[in-house]
Amino acid sequence: MVGEEGKEAVKQYIADLRKKIHYHNYRYYVLNEPEISDAEYDRLFKELEKFESKYPELVTPDSPTQRVGAKPLEAFGTYKHSIPLLSLNSVYEEEEVRDFDERVRKFLGEAGGAAAIEYVVEPKIDGLAMELIYKNGVLSVGSTRGDGETGEEITQNLRTIKTIPLRIFSDAASASGVPLPLLEVRGEVFIPVRKFKDLNTALGEKGEKMFANPRNAAAGSVRQLDPRVTASRPLDFFAYGVGRAEGKEFSTQWEVLAYLRRIGFKISPLIRRFDTIQDVIRYHEEVKEKRDELDYEIDGIVVKVNSIKQQERLGAISRSPRWAIAYKFPAREEFTRVEDIVVQVGRTGALTPVAVLEPVPIGGATIHRATLHNEDELRRKDVRIGDTVVVKRAGDVIPEVVSVIKSKRTGTEKEFKMPDRCPVCGAEVIKEGPIRRCIGVSCEAQLKERIKHFASLRALDIEGLGEKVVEQLVDRKMVSDAADLFFLTKSDLLRLDRMGGKSAQNILDALEKSKKTTLSRLIHALGIRHVGDHTASLLADKFRDLESLRNASYDDLVSIPEIGPEVARSILLFFEQESTKELLAKLERAGVSYEKKEAGAGLLVAEAERKPLEGKTFVFTGRISMPREVAKDIVERLGGKVASSVSKRTDYVVAGEEAGSKLDTAVRLGVKIIDEEMFLRLTRKQKIN
Repeated sequence: MVGEEGKEAVKQYIADLRKKIHYHNYRYYVLNEPEISDAEYDRLFKELEKFESKYPELVTPDSPTQRVGAKPLEAFGTYKHSIPLLSLNSVYEEEEVRDFDERVRKFLGEAGGAAAIEYVVEPKIDGLAMELIYKNGVLSVGSTRGDGETGEEITQNLRTIKTIPLRIFSDAASASGVPLPLLEVRGEVFIPVRKFKDLNTALGEKGEKMFANPRNAAAGSVRQLDPRVTASRPLDFFAYGVGRAEGKEFSTQWEVLAYLRRIGFKISPLIRRFDTIQDVIRYHEEVKEKRDELDYEIDGIVVKVNSIKQQERLGAISRSPRWAIAYKFPAREEFTRVEDIVVQVGRTGALTPVAVLEPVPIGGATIHRATLHNEDELRRKDVRIGDTVVVKRAGDVIPEVVSVIKSKRTGTEKEFKMPDRCPVCGAEVIKEGPIRRCIGVSCEAQLKERIKHFASLRALDIEGLGEKVVEQLVDRKMVSDAADLFFLTKSDLLRLDRMGGKSAQNILDALEKSKKTTLSRLIHALGIRHVGDHTASLLADKFRDLESLRNASYDDLVSIPEIGPEVARSILLFFEQESTKELLAKLERAGVSYEKKEAGAGLLVAEAERKPLEGKTFVFTGRISMPREVAKDIVERLGGKVASSVSKRTDYVVAGEEAGSKLDTAVRLGVKIIDEEMFLRLTRKQKIN
């Protein structure tokens, strides 16, 4: 039996263990700079669990072992905030931001002469506002924002979030010092994008309801009556402000953020401080461009007057402060109505249901259609003709229907049934997993897409053979497969709309040039299902010519790393078709050829060694016609790299429409600026044929 002296020693040992674990949690979850291995951390944690199990009377609420979640609650209580959590006025236009700046300056001037005004800019996290109450450094109460005056008390759930400290210190780096008697910390709970996708996948695999977006996932997770469910969710937390702070005064918002970081909280790395509203506006554009690169959802920036004294003088109007605004990005989600559901047939014959919408502006574009992905998604979301739906458009992503507002149903909505016959050619449709697929080899819808793919940048790269030209060629029955392109004459092309002699000759020259290609490009151009450019390179590396690939067995194919049974069967099925044999024979008659490879010799020297953009760095800014990932891939395939910011080491800045602050930086640093057309000319000139 342990005596009083021995028990004090045990108590101190447990306290030291907790300090160490708190410190290493801070290094791992907040700074992302661990100092010990996972195994060493686990040993510390198990040691603490062992002693707390032996001495349960020494377990404290701030112990790291208490994050796992307590027993389920019957209901949440309420918590009244000592200082209201005000909502922010939202603005969307540059002019409105300048008006805000003018109002602030005018008001402060009227209040006795305004000193220079400084702004702190923070990302507006698309999550849930929370308040954390720390008494003598220990998390005592955690609550939601609620109506600003009163929120729900969800302390047990917030304890499970690893980036919320259970105990804070005046110097988190050394885990020492005297904590404040009372500190109210405000911040945002959210779920990182990648972890949200993993969570939804896991829920789907278990047959459970999936979340529409990361914010809904965070809201649904943090308000679970069973804290153990909350503990299983990948919740995160950014702190951005304080309420009451007994024993501590702050002169600026910047000082508040520095203090929060110092005592152990995670702060967004995107926070900046500016002297002018023009710099704020520039930064808004810069953050908007970075938006899709972030691992958390933001819907704008928050602009705050930095000086606390100036904030106090400005005060608030109703439920919003005069000293801060939310400068939002164009909306990426909107409500609209489904007028119809139609089916599109893709290059591989996949039938995709598409919602025809009442036009709605989202993210700077008017959206008329949104994908429903496939039959299973259509059924899971239960989208019907006439439904009111939430539509999302993010970056270069095709607009999609996120969810249905079922409370708005009137009973007149109609369920949609996927067809058993191809809506384009009438051929039979088979179902493969969630996808329905047309098996008609001469389907006109597939033919257009097949030819576009055949002529695309990563395939045979036939310049001038754009979408409108291909559509006319197919619609006028001038081609029945991709090989027919090489038998077109100048007089054929001149029959097309808006086709002049020079344009026709340019296409013929491009067709002639594309006849000499590489094996990997030709394989990719054929449009074999599941065979993209990477898999095409693997096949070209394995087989010395197309004939060897055509004669390959199932075992030959699956012996190649990264090629599995499904891809192998797809390749075999492709080469078994009579239409494939006819296509290849026609390509041979047209004079299409490729460099042969020695078996097992790896990529051709001409293809592997030629990296004309090696050492060159590109930065993209503004809107360009191609998806950023495609542009990035072009640069990387030619040996270059793409950076997210401009520096003296940048070689080219590709500026599209509405180019942001990166363009200003490029001008200031003297970096070469080119438009999209110049970029394409540059990469085409350098590109390997």
